[in-house]
Amino acid sequence: MTPRMPTASATVAPAALDLRPILYALGILVSMLGTGMAVPATVDLLSGHPGWPAFVIALAVTVTVGGMMALAARGTGDKLTLRQAFLLTALAWIVLPAFAAIPLAFSKLGLSYTDAYFEAMSGLTTTGATVISGLDDAPPGLLMWRAILQWLGGIGIVVMAVAVLPMLQVGGMQLFRMESSDTSEKILPRAAQISVAILGLYLGLTALCTLCLILAGLNIFDAIAHAMTTIATGGFSTRDGSVGHFDNGAVDMIVLTFMIVGSMPFVLYLQALRGRPLALWRDEQARTFLAVILFLTAGTCLWLVVWLDFTPWQAFRFGSFNIVSIMTGTGYATTDYGAWGSFSLTLFFLVMLIGGCAGSTSCGIKIFRFQVLFKSLGCWLRAMVHPNGVFIPRYNGRPIAEDVQTSVMTFLVFFLGCMVILAFALALTGLDWMTAFSGAATAMANVGPGLGETIGPAGNFETLPDSAKWLLSFGMLLGRLELFTVLVMLMPSFWRG
Repeated sequence: MTPRMPTASATVAPAALDLRPILYALGILVSMLGTGMAVPATVDLLSGHPGWPAFVIALAVTVTVGGMMALAARGTGDKLTLRQAFLLTALAWIVLPAFAAIPLAFSKLGLSYTDAYFEAMSGLTTTGATVISGLDDAPPGLLMWRAILQWLGGIGIVVMAVAVLPMLQVGGMQLFRMESSDTSEKILPRAAQISVAILGLYLGLTALCTLCLILAGLNIFDAIAHAMTTIATGGFSTRDGSVGHFDNGAVDMIVLTFMIVGSMPFVLYLQALRGRPLALWRDEQARTFLAVILFLTAGTCLWLVVWLDFTPWQAFRFGSFNIVSIMTGTGYATTDYGAWGSFSLTLFFLVMLIGGCAGSTSCGIKIFRFQVLFKSLGCWLRAMVHPNGVFIPRYNGRPIAEDVQTSVMTFLVFFLGCMVILAFALALTGLDWMTAFSGAATAMANVGPGLGETIGPAGNFETLPDSAKWLLSFGMLLGRLELFTVLVMLMPSFWRG
C-alpha cells in the first residue's frame, strides 16, 4: 500500500522554542556580572575589611555557572527569533539578580536570600528600594556593589530601550525604531554600534558627575558611588540619610542636574555630539519632560513658601530636588517630604508614575505615552465636534501610527490594572493600604521610596514580610520590562509557537 504523502494543506506542528541561543547569551551575561564582583572584592581588600571573601566566592560560583551555560550552548549563532528575544529579555532580568544576590547573602549583614534578592532586583532595575539599615557603617565593598548593580542596570535599560523594546513593539516603543524614528535615524548604522557609543557617553557622564561631586566636597568613594547611581537614576546611597546626609546645597544641585541628564534620551545626546546640537530641544518628548519638571517644581516651591513658611531658597532646594528625584524614578531624598502633609502625599504618589523619557535610564510610565494619549484624545474630541474632518495625531511632526496608539492605550490600562492587583496582593500580606498602594506604585514605576512611615523616605522595606518582598520584586520586574515582555510569556500560545 502506497504511503500517503502530506499535502500542502496539512497542519504543520509549530516549531519548538530553541533555548540554546538564549542559554548562550544568558551565560555570557552571567559571566560578565560575575567578573564585575572583582571590583567590590578589591575595594574591601584595599580598605582592610574582611568582607572580600564573600565576593570572591560569589565571583567563582557566578563565573563558573555562566561559563558552563555559555559553553554548553556555544555555536548556536547570534540571531534570535522574536519569541527568543522576549524570553531572553525577561530571563536576563530574573536570573542576573539571583546571582547578584549571592555576595549580599554571604555578607556580614546577615541578609536572608529573600532580602538579598530583593536588594539585587532593586539595584539592577534601578528602583532604589532597600532592606538594609546602617548603611553608614556597612562594608565599603557592599556599598560599591550596590552602586555597580544600578550602574549596570542603567546602561542595560538604555540599550534595551534603543535596541530591544522597539523590535518587540512593547507599549508603543515601536515609535522609536531606528529605521524610522527621528530619535534614532542616521546616527550609526547598527544597534550594536549605537550601544557602544552609548556606553562611552555613559562612562563620560559618570566621570563628569564624579568630578563635580568631589569638587563640591564629597570624598572619592561617596562621589563615585553617588555618581553611578545618579546617572542610572537608581537612588542607592552610601548613607541612611540618602543625599540629605551631606546637607550640602551644591551637592543637591549637582545630583539634581545629573538626574535630569540621565532621564533624557541618550540617543539625542549622540546626535548632539555628531553635529546636531539642537537635537534635544527639537525633540518633542524632551521639551515636554523639561516643561513638566519646571511646572511641578514651580508649583511645589510656591506651595512650600506660602503654606509651610519655607524660605525661597529652602523651597527651591528641597522642593525641586525631591520632585525631580521622584519623577525621574531616582528615589534620592534630602528631607522627609512625607511630613509636608496630605497634599504632598497625593502629589508625590502621582508624580512617581510619570517617569522620564524613553531611551533614558529613567522609569515610570514615560512622558511619550502621555503625549500619545493626550494627542489621540484631542483628535477624538475634535472629530466629535467636526464629524467630517480628518484629524491625525502627530509626534515630532510625524503621524502616530494606529498600532502605536493602541499599544500605548493598552499599556496604560494594563499598568494601572496590574498596580491595583499588586496593591491588593500586598494588602493580603498584612500591609496597610497606604503602604500597599504606594509600594505597588513605587515598585512598578521603579522609583524606590514609597509613602507612609514604613516605606517612606525616612524608612525602608526591611520590616515587610517575605511574601511582600517577593511580590514587590515581581512588580519591579514588570515595571522595568514594560509589562508586556513578561505578561506575553504567561500566554499558552507563546510556548506553542
